[in-house]
Amino acid sequence: MKLATINNGTRDGKLVIVSKDLAYYTDASFLAPTLQAALDDWARIAPHLQALSTSLDHGAVPTARFHEHEALSPLPRAYQWADGSAYVNHVELVRKARGAEMPESFWTDPLIYQGGSDSFLRPRAPIRMADEAYGIDMEGEVAVIVDDVAMGATIDEARDAIRLIMLVNDVSLRALIPAELGKGFGFFQSKPSSAFSPVAVTPDELGDAWDGGKVHLPLNVDLNGKPFGRANAGVDMTFDFPKLIAHAAKTRPLSAGTIIGSGTVSNKLDGGPGKPIDQGGAGYSCIAEVRMIETIQSGAPQTPFMRFGDIVRIEMRDQHGHSIFGAIEQKVEKYEH
Repeated sequence: MKLATINNGTRDGKLVIVSKDLAYYTDASFLAPTLQAALDDWARIAPHLQALSTSLDHGAVPTARFHEHEALSPLPRAYQWADGSAYVNHVELVRKARGAEMPESFWTDPLIYQGGSDSFLRPRAPIRMADEAYGIDMEGEVAVIVDDVAMGATIDEARDAIRLIMLVNDVSLRALIPAELGKGFGFFQSKPSSAFSPVAVTPDELGDAWDGGKVHLPLNVDLNGKPFGRANAGVDMTFDFPKLIAHAAKTRPLSAGTIIGSGTVSNKLDGGPGKPIDQGGAGYSCIAEVRMIETIQSGAPQTPFMRFGDIVRIEMRDQHGHSIFGAIEQKVEKYEH
């Protein structure tokens, strides 16, 4: 089933079930007022939501048109947002561009950081920043929402806790990152509010494209209407979602509604760095990666970060070309306090 949150004037919106073609929705708030409420009582609520979804598919319940512009992020705010860096190719390029060796442990021990989760952007809301000099970048990713996960959970327990899958634009301010990491205390100002896809789906909606830990489909990232990235989310993912979840739960339990991100989807090409789409590659899911490759190849980056007026679109389509999660589409605008 496909779940979404529409704006009803409250902070956390109203839970609805969306048709498979993303054209219609039916109100599910009588079962659970919000998605978080449904996740808090998933074992009891999910069967009722599934029955309502089946009724929606059969045209047996009242419906209204689903407009992605009216959708909030599925969880407008969450108890926890922890983002991994599962595509180690991406991490390797970052370090290589600045002449740093990558520790061997990066291939066996996942990287993960805890992001701000109190104010996610709507999937069609602008990215408002005070200054282009911050180095505004998108990061196209896949994310999962989990049920309660016990501290020290096994890989199998982590896999069984995955309830929903969605896309994310993890906005990054690249010019602020080096100084912030240099303090040795992690990201904060350099990681503003993220945006998630209009719809979150249960794993069964992905069919064979979901193997229990990875989504084997290309992530479409467009910049200003032109293809920028088509990297396959199931390729070159060193750590799948169960591994990321178990890593996050090593020393703490995760509460229902915790979001775990994959990190920037990144593919290699013939064992080396990826190439732009117009050169036969899969492109990139963030601007930083192409700038890294430009630095490695020519000594300096050439592609600018996002500027005011730029538009990023992130979407994933099934084997038949149908949008699965709806699209994140955001314009960069100047923030005026």
